[in-house]
Amino acid sequence: MSGWFLVSYDVRDDRRLRRVARKLEGYGTRLQYSLFRCRLSERSSERLRWEVTKLMAPEDSLLIVSLCVRCAAKIRTKGCEEGWPVSEPGFVIL
Repeated sequence: MSGWFLVSYDVRDDRRLRRVARKLEGYGTRLQYSLFRCRLSERSSERLRWEVTKLMAPEDSLLIVSLCVRCAAKIRTKGCEEGWPVSEPGFVIL
């Protein structure tokens, strides 16, 4: 079962910043410069955390927030083209 996650980061070196951003682009959609929306399972969220942590230095930071269905349904945006679909997809292609 997957759910929505907000992923935010603060990376102090430009080279590491680009690497972290590229990694996150493979997992979700960029909402702002250092904020991503990702639809992940618990296992893939742990994998994401592990992969990004390997790219970061001790002075960098990462925040991953799990959103429940009710919280995701209450999100309001301005300037964001895509909405936040709350329901699970009807099928999954493996």
